[in-house]
Amino acid sequence: MRMLKNVAAALLLALALPLAVLAQKPKGNDQLVTISTPQGEIKLLLFDDTPQHKANFLKLAKEGFYDGTTFHRVIDGFMIQGGDPNTKDDDPRNDGSGNPGYTVPAEIVPAHKHVRGAVAAARQGDHVNPTRASSGSQFYIVENHNGTPMLDDVYTVFGQVVDGLDIVDKIAEQPTDGRDRPLSDIRMKVTVENMKKKKIAKKYNYNYNTQTLEK
Repeated sequence: MRMLKNVAAALLLALALPLAVLAQKPKGNDQLVTISTPQGEIKLLLFDDTPQHKANFLKLAKEGFYDGTTFHRVIDGFMIQGGDPNTKDDDPRNDGSGNPGYTVPAEIVPAHKHVRGAVAAARQGDHVNPTRASSGSQFYIVENHNGTPMLDDVYTVFGQVVDGLDIVDKIAEQPTDGRDRPLSDIRMKVTVENMKKKKIAKKYNYNYNTQTLEK
């Protein structure tokens, strides 16, 4: 009798495993963001558990807000920053101070770390911004291959690069002036494509359960 129970339990476990695997497969669609630059394309996904940042970024991208803006601040071994509407004009002195006229409330999720390729929102410092509200449009991408953990739990991380990390490196390596502004403008065009999550996961080896790239 005990042997029969063991066999039955083994059969139930064998049946349960495929169901567990199926349950892990992502369902539905997501928005794949592509940032096109002279150095190449960067593709990224935005997190569902930072909904205000995701919705805001997608809205601006679809409206063409980011088109023609530049990565105005790049620091090799650290990060690349862009999304300032002031970079569309001819005055480089105001780069870094522009915004769409509003901020986004902080959505700092401890699980989202500043790993390589993390997409996070720029913001003003704590002394003038104690609630750590994010810029309405400016964002940065972590370029350091070991991440920048000193920024964890301080800035809102709301996405992850899934393809084009080498392009992030190329942008970070561009010659800059004393303000970390590239000597040659690195203009971007941002597009959004609706895709099935299952296709994204397979094509970019992305794990929706952990919201990370698979090794």
